[in-house]
Formats: sequence, C-alpha cells, structure tokens
Amino acid sequence: MASPRLETYCCPNRDAATQLVMSFQPDVFCGVCIGSASISVLLTILQLLPKKGQSPRKMPKASSSSTILLLISVCDIFGGLGMIFRSSVWLGFPGFIANISAVNGTDMWPSVFCVGSAMWIQLLYSAGFWWLFCYAVDSYLVVRRSAGLSTIVLYHMMTWGLAVMLCVEGIALLYYPSLSSCENGLEHAIPHYITTYAPLLLVLVVNPILFRRTVSAVASLLKGRQGIYTENERRLGTEIQIRFFKIMLVFIICWSSNIINESLLFYLEMQPDINEMPLKNIRSAALITWIIMGVLNPMQGFLFTLAFYGWTGWRVDLKWRKREIPWESMSSSTVGENAYPSPVNYQTNIHDSKKVSTTDSQQTDEAISMLSEGNTSGDDRLTRSSPIYQGW
Repeated sequence: MASPRLETYCCPNRDAATQLVMSFQPDVFCGVCIGSASISVLLTILQLLPKKGQSPRKMPKASSSSTILLLISVCDIFGGLGMIFRSSVWLGFPGFIANISAVNGTDMWPSVFCVGSAMWIQLLYSAGFWWLFCYAVDSYLVVRRSAGLSTIVLYHMMTWGLAVMLCVEGIALLYYPSLSSCENGLEHAIPHYITTYAPLLLVLVVNPILFRRTVSAVASLLKGRQGIYTENERRLGTEIQIRFFKIMLVFIICWSSNIINESLLFYLEMQPDINEMPLKNIRSAALITWIIMGVLNPMQGFLFTLAFYGWTGWRVDLKWRKREIPWESMSSSTVGENAYPSPVNYQTNIHDSKKVSTTDSQQTDEAISMLSEGNTSGDDRLTRSSPIYQGW
C-alpha cells in the first residue's frame, strides 16, 4: 500500500510507531499486499482491454477526459506492480531486508531498495491523485467550453511536475543529512507527511466541489439546449451525477483508512511510551487499519474502472480492427450539402445563423458526451434517446 511509513522504515533509527506497524506480522501483511495488488492489476487490465461483441465507443472527438481516465488507471497499475515487487522481495529475501535495520551496516543495497521501492509507489499514487484532480477540473472546464485536447499538455506538466517535486522534496527532507540520521525528530518527518498527503487531501476537499458545480452546469446546459428540461435530460444529468459520486465513493473507501491510521500513529508518537496498557485499544486500531490499507489501497485501480466504465465483461477481443470515426462522415455530408452557396444574400444570412446554432449544439453535445463517455450500454441507450443526441 501507499504510506509514508514505507519511507520512514528505511531509517535505521525509525520511530516507535513506525516500528510497531511495520513489525506486526510482516509476512501476513506482505501476502495481503501481493494478493490485493495482483487481483487489482489483473482485473484493471481486463477492464481496459477491448471486448468481443462490443461496439467501439463513439465520440464526437477525442477528449482530454478519456485520456485522463486512462492515465489514472495506468498509474494504479504501475503502483500496484511496485507493491507486488516490494512485498515479494520482503517475503523472498528476509535476510536482505533485515540489513535495513543495521545502523552501521556496510551493504547499501537494502537501503537503496527500501528507498527506491517506497518512492516508486508514492510517486505513482501521488500522480494518480493529481490526475484525479485534473479530471475534476477538466470536467468543469469542458462544460464551460474552456478545455480541449490541447489542455492535456498542461495537465501532464502539472501532474508529473508536482508529483516529482513533492516526492523528491519530502524524501530529501526526511533523509537529510543522511539515512543514518533521519527521523531524529518531527522536523524531518512532518514535511515528508505533508508532501505525501497534500494531493490526497486536495482530492477529498476540492473534487466534490468541482463535481457539484459541473453537475449544476450540465443541468443548465441541457436546459439551454432545447429550452426545456425533459425527463431524458433529467435522467442524463442524474447519470453524470451518479458517476461522480461513484468516483468519490471509491476514493474515500480506499484512502480513508490511511488518514485514520496516520492520525492514530501520530497520537502514539506523542506519548512517552506507546506500550502502556491504556493505549492498547489505540494500538489495536492502528494495526487493524494498517492491514485494511494493504487490502484497499491496491484495489483502487479496479474499483475506479468500475466507476468509470462499469463492468465490461470477460470476453476479450485482441484482434485489431479499424474503427469508424463518425464525425468524418458527418463532415463529408455537410460539405456535400453546402457545396453550392445560395446567390441570395438573405438566404446566406439565414444559413450562417443556422450554422452558428448548429455549431453551438455540437459543442453542447460534445461537452455532455465527454462527461458520459465510458458508460455501459444502458447509459448509451439513454443518451441516444435524449433529444440532444438525435443529431449524432
């Protein structure tokens, strides 16, 4: 799982709270992480592969939202692979891992592995948090018609730049001036924990606000499209709202245990002796949430694909086939219809006004379809039955 305790464990003089959770049934904990991460990675890949008997998703144009959803899944897959590799080494080479605790050890490779694997996991999941934040921003901007494929470059710069910067900064402050002297006080640990949990808390606080505003903007967009708010438009708005709710529900389920566990461990760190009898219940709660983190953190990848696309089925289609691009035929037919302009001026003006209206309608359709892309076939039937999709 992704926890800043993984990095603090690399310090030979680690704090008592970190020692408590990292030394609690390490074989069982690593086995839980391997099992959960393996299941999640396999099911996530299965969800993303094309399926037999399913028609390709038809979009008016490629969108940055679909790219962001894919990148979130990719970050979860590689983060899960990092967990599998790290836990496998811990289980397979216990003597190699035991050298991490040696204060005056001469072998540097255990520490390099400890720091490198922990940074890999933290970086990938932090990037996933930033991409999820970008998805909320992009959804809002798409409805406001202020985003497009060109903004994906800005999202890449922000996501990877901030993820790398915060990860490196937190690790540098934790291990300063060296591994042998890190974690000597809270001035080393607190900046590291802040840089780790800042993107997580950002998603928890800001994403619901952006999603709520996006849903309100979608309702206004649907009303303005036809001048009325029919049952189909209402149901479409509800589907988008449910999709956002599923995304936040998965995120809260997978990461709330981290916040609870970290709060308990910080409380234990403030105590003179964490082994005192009155602290038994707090120690037990910290150990229980520690195991829960090992189960839920890696499962985020698969659960997110369910929230994004629904269950896509087992029948995988690995055959390559050319997909029809629906807007190409529409563009060619439009050119054919307008190949001979009217010689009368007032007819040309009418045609121009209709063209502007049609363009505005197409932008509205594209904005809504970007938010509802990836839905199941039932959602596709719903959107196609809506009046704003009749033109597509």
